[in-house]
Amino acid sequence: MMDKFKFKKKYGQNFIKNKYVVEKIVNEAQIPKDTLVIEIGPGQGILTEEISRCARNVICYEIDKDLKPFLDEKFDSINNINIIYEDFLERNMMEDIQDYKFRYIYFIANVPYYITTPILMKIINLPIKVDKIIMMVQKEVGDRLCAVCGNRDYSSISVFLDYFFEREKLFIVDRSEFIPIPNVDSIVISLIRKDNQENVKNYDFFFNIVRDSFQFKRKNIKNNLGKYDVEILDNVLSKYGFSLKSRAEELPLSVFVDISNSLYKD
Repeated sequence: MMDKFKFKKKYGQNFIKNKYVVEKIVNEAQIPKDTLVIEIGPGQGILTEEISRCARNVICYEIDKDLKPFLDEKFDSINNINIIYEDFLERNMMEDIQDYKFRYIYFIANVPYYITTPILMKIINLPIKVDKIIMMVQKEVGDRLCAVCGNRDYSSISVFLDYFFEREKLFIVDRSEFIPIPNVDSIVISLIRKDNQENVKNYDFFFNIVRDSFQFKRKNIKNNLGKYDVEILDNVLSKYGFSLKSRAEELPLSVFVDISNSLYKD
């Protein structure tokens, strides 16, 4: 059936075809047996099958219902895989997992550029703590997600992820390993939940500060955060050797946390 499958640009479909790459992803994931794995976009199911050998259960979200006949037949005899043919971003995942027993929860996904950030933000805001995310994304996206301060790829999503996870680039996947072949290479990244997170007084306020700081990337902190108390802002920046002329891309997570806590008013 996959020989006749019509790939849809609107879903950014590029299916991994190399079993070695799939095995490497699962090996890097180090999935404990007592784990529920959420896979977003199983495609032709080559990664799903490998995950199912390690995890207790796998829940897949596949938006393209045209894949249903193929995937249902492929996994008919595998009882620890459940495929939900709906958009992950529109689902109440907490309802979907309520009947499952697990000690750990992992996310594994090969996602197109246009939904990478929305998926990550949904995962971040789930009421359950996600232990690990293994995600294959376009290389330039992976560079941004794992960027550190001082790097030109550093952005608000870099800071958000740094708050929750230890971030690591694992390995590059050449574009030739996909069907159809995309225009760019991909990279597999690992996000592991931090045991000790920075203490913020108000989570939503912190995120707003970070977003506002990067609103106009070429402008300095004073311009981007001018609507807040500039005197307090100046005092915090001075403690770390920065100034109101500094740019957001220069500031590490700890400085954003201090700015947020200092500016926040109950």
